[in-house]
Amino acid sequence: MFARACHRHSAIRALGRMLRWELPAAILAAVLMVASAWSQRVQPKAPPKTRMDNVTEVLHGVELVDPYRWLEDQQSPETRAWIDAQNAYTDALLGRLSGREDLKRRLTALLEVDSIELPTERNGRYFFRKRLAGQDQFVLYLRKGLHGSDAVLIDPHPMSPDHTTSVDFASISEDGALLVYGIRQGGEDEITPQLFDVDARKDMPDRLPKARYSSISLKPDRSGIYYSRLTAEGPRVYFHKVGSDSAGDMEIFGKGYGPEKIIVSSLSDDGRYLVIHVLYGSAADRTEVYLQDVAKQGPMVPIVNDIPSRFIAAVAGDTLFLHTNWKAAKGRILSASVQDLEREHWREVVPQGDAVIEEMAPVGERLAVLLSLNAASRVKLYESGGKLISELALPDIGSVPSFQGRWMSKEAFFSFESFHIPETIYRYDIAKNTQEVWARREVPIESGKYEVKQVWYASKDGTKIPMFLVYPKGMKLDGSNPTLLTGYGGFNVSETPSFTTRAAAWITSGGVFAYANLRGGGEFGEEWHRAGMLGKKQNVFDDFIAAAEWLIQNNYTRPSRLAIRGNSNGGLLVGAALTQRPDLFGAVVCGYPLLDMVRYHKFLVAKYWVPEYGSSDDPEQFKSILAYSPYQHVTPGAKYPPVLLVSGNSDTRVAPLHARKMAARLQAATSSVRPVLLHYDTKTGHSGGMPVSKQVDDLTDELAFLRWQLGVSPAPPGN
Repeated sequence: MFARACHRHSAIRALGRMLRWELPAAILAAVLMVASAWSQRVQPKAPPKTRMDNVTEVLHGVELVDPYRWLEDQQSPETRAWIDAQNAYTDALLGRLSGREDLKRRLTALLEVDSIELPTERNGRYFFRKRLAGQDQFVLYLRKGLHGSDAVLIDPHPMSPDHTTSVDFASISEDGALLVYGIRQGGEDEITPQLFDVDARKDMPDRLPKARYSSISLKPDRSGIYYSRLTAEGPRVYFHKVGSDSAGDMEIFGKGYGPEKIIVSSLSDDGRYLVIHVLYGSAADRTEVYLQDVAKQGPMVPIVNDIPSRFIAAVAGDTLFLHTNWKAAKGRILSASVQDLEREHWREVVPQGDAVIEEMAPVGERLAVLLSLNAASRVKLYESGGKLISELALPDIGSVPSFQGRWMSKEAFFSFESFHIPETIYRYDIAKNTQEVWARREVPIESGKYEVKQVWYASKDGTKIPMFLVYPKGMKLDGSNPTLLTGYGGFNVSETPSFTTRAAAWITSGGVFAYANLRGGGEFGEEWHRAGMLGKKQNVFDDFIAAAEWLIQNNYTRPSRLAIRGNSNGGLLVGAALTQRPDLFGAVVCGYPLLDMVRYHKFLVAKYWVPEYGSSDDPEQFKSILAYSPYQHVTPGAKYPPVLLVSGNSDTRVAPLHARKMAARLQAATSSVRPVLLHYDTKTGHSGGMPVSKQVDDLTDELAFLRWQLGVSPAPPGN
């Protein structure tokens, strides 16, 4: 609420500051016009004008024109004034839409409920995050014993007046007496790790610097912390001695690795072994694994660093388990004794099967394996030697995001959810092979009223693609249903059915929610991933466009009633669909997107994504990138559908400049009378932590925009 209010009034209150900045006349005129319009609650006739530069460059023999490169400078006074003008224009339109109050009430009911996350058990103590119905942020809790009362450990609400500061557990000691929690500002990826004395209920002097951390592990004896963080030179692993100044922390691994790599370190449950993974980019299509016996202060031993495949390692007792796609595109699990790690002594304990192995979890001296079969979750338990014990009974087609436990523990926890079923957390008794509900999110939705259906359709090249559909039972297929289509298609991410407030609000108001499992994801293994990356990225967009066409051909909807939405890599997806088939959609929401793919790798942590997309620095990769890059394919005079672009200052992962430049270019290019809007917040980002009240406001804006543009709600007065 606070951040949005600042935007709404900044166009008026900040005019004096803008004048002192001596902005170009065009920007001042736009700001004055929109500020006046907002103050009178009158809808502006057109978006603010944006200055165009004559920036051209020749790259690999191709001349490129970039008239809005000046908007890449996020902190310049001219850019900040432009952002204020755009926000005022967006608010003037969306703030007057009919049905907003009903939408807000529905979203409030869906979001403002007690929510609890998976617990972590240490020494009979259960640590978890919980958010009560009236709270904006999750609070850190402790429960002593399985059925004890809940006690607050750390409450982030007093940390910031606008409730944009969030906290999360980073690591908990073996005895449950000491923990590290991370403090996050807004939606930034960076956190500030803080040591906390559980019994005394107070912070300790130890605080690590604010940075991008990939892992934090407390030693069982509480004497120190291993952590991995990104530095200017690249990722590094450090050891911090508890009670010392973090400025003197010892670097123990990472020298020579550049910022395009990701390094993750973790301690075994008993604290004896340190496992280090080096990921070649975010998709980790190649990893290196190292092992150190820290109890004996042994050397860093390479387990695998010469195979171009993915390896994820975990130490359980005296066994090293390796989940890999080496010689198995859908995954398999290998094991070796930590005393005999030679490759010729590795043995296969879980072979490749029909389902994709997503994750393994050594729990209760067994191996829990999370699988995805046709984009739906399954969970199987094996003996450590590979004999199948059982498969867990799941309530419906849905997702098990994680399975959490310890090697020597007799219990584990997992959660289940689906499009129409809110998250439920189960406690699993390993010895008895039984499960019981530990916590349930009581969202007011009658799951039995909705149907979840999986269909298969042919993409442009004939490849069969699955898509989930969720809608009210008994819905008529007459082509008139408002439909929201989304997808991701990248980084080996498997998208299984999960509960979101957005989808719940959409289907409970009578709409169709569609999720296409596109190539580039991990739903069918590494071959599926590789079929949608680098020079094959167009396959992802073809799959998505074919999904839209199937929905229309099968009378679920029609173009004027079909909306698409995507975030991050999904923002690139809908940006490409928008520029390649503007005739196919009635509305587009493009969140935290990558859009200028020619320049994406130059900003923030985008070097992580070069193995997935390629880089325009490479002449051959430049050709395939330029062929689809949405920003370069905005065509002057084309009739674009209405677009809502969403981003903000605190996105420290995908540079917000993509949304700014795309908004300007689409506004200048479109010959349609449909609006192109930018919703730009100063405190939201990629990594969550958004206050519930702000989530309600933003989702109200988004869904009101979609309902307006799809003709579900009437246009605002004066439109």
